[in-house]
Amino acid sequence: MNRELVFLRAFALATAIGMIFITTSAFKEKSGNHKFSEIDVERINIVEKDGTVKMIITNVERFPTGTESINDRPTNETRKKRSGMLFFNEDGIECGGFIYDGQKTENGHSSGLSLTYDQYDGDQVMQLLTQDHQQGDQRFVSSTLAFNDRPAKESQLRTMEIMKELEELRETDPEAMQAKYNDYKQQGLLGGVPRVMLGKSRSQKNGLFLFDDQGVPRAMFYVDKENNARLDFYDEKGNAIASFPENNSN
Repeated sequence: MNRELVFLRAFALATAIGMIFITTSAFKEKSGNHKFSEIDVERINIVEKDGTVKMIITNVERFPTGTESINDRPTNETRKKRSGMLFFNEDGIECGGFIYDGQKTENGHSSGLSLTYDQYDGDQVMQLLTQDHQQGDQRFVSSTLAFNDRPAKESQLRTMEIMKELEELRETDPEAMQAKYNDYKQQGLLGGVPRVMLGKSRSQKNGLFLFDDQGVPRAMFYVDKENNARLDFYDEKGNAIASFPENNSN
């Protein structure tokens, strides 16, 4: 009886040790690459060894907004969820992304694609953008590559605070909101402007468009919707001051 008890105890101990070994071996990091023919996943977080998130590849539902923090930083509460990718720098700050969407509407469709790169701790300074909207028989398609100037003192966390403040003022005192916005712009905290755009404008002009440091268009070299090639210049108020050729109309 004692021999049987000793045997059972030894067997149980050996079984427990074996299970622990198998379990730990299964989760132990292995060298080399793992190959998959196909994988279905809702979201992938690319991280450094210290846990810093460097890239997120995600579907629409798991796109981070508002309630989720990444690298101990809050995410944009008002940003629309879209499938795509988000990029983060060595300090864990979001620095760009690639998003896209597209779906039928009641009387047409709406779709778009955007690839952006951000100023350090700020918003986008470069954007590749495509938009395609159709309502009934009217369809608007535009594809552009744009370069923007951002405020020198801009920061993502401060911008979130400011936008929340301005949104609250919008509901109670729109004039105070505009005055506050102008004040933040004067401080260099808000107010990015376009500087260079290459592509198709909303007026269906295809070309190169140049803006001054206030975002006012100053020069355009383009082909208009009537297939006329033009070169136009503007003053600081946006008024046309010279065109070539002169005998063509805008």
